[in-house]
Amino acid sequence: MKVIIAEDQGMLRGAMGSLLSMEEDIEVIGEASTGSEALRLIRNCLPDIAILDIEMPVLNGLDVAKTLQHEGNPCRIVIVTTFARSGYLQRALQAGVRGYLLKDAPVAKLAENLRSILKGSKVFSPQLSHTMFEEVNPLTIREKDVLCQLEKGESVSEISQSLFLSPPTIRNYISEIIQKLEAKNRIDAVVIAKRKGWID
Repeated sequence: MKVIIAEDQGMLRGAMGSLLSMEEDIEVIGEASTGSEALRLIRNCLPDIAILDIEMPVLNGLDVAKTLQHEGNPCRIVIVTTFARSGYLQRALQAGVRGYLLKDAPVAKLAENLRSILKGSKVFSPQLSHTMFEEVNPLTIREKDVLCQLEKGESVSEISQSLFLSPPTIRNYISEIIQKLEAKNRIDAVVIAKRKGWID
């Protein structure tokens, strides 16, 4: 099988590529350090499988998966990450990802999982709890917009101008967000949403 690896940590990417290349049936045909490079490689080199990290510069792994899904690209996407977050997992499932694996697994196990995925299986790390598959992001698109602005440190009036909504409407959104996330305050709400992967 032909594989590309996208990972912004050069040492980890190189080690993974070298170890996978030692498998007789796996050929690493390209490596990328950003999501945009990964997208270009996948379109040009037509790999069977792309191994993507979630957090990469320019485009993250989930953005790449979503783009390829919209394009109808047949490349199978495998997310390999350190983040066992329910929000990331939910977004990966929505983007048609075929595997969601944690980085602490041995490369031999990764190779075994890639073979299963190539045959049509979906593989998810056994460390992911069942609750992570069931936990749904309670935030609306507009609430996520408001949270992202709060993360930037914007005031109610600044968010109001950014989103073209009145200050009272923004305050209502913030109140609703805090209630939904059972947060202590705005900052706590941002921390909770980030931790669960519900906002980037």
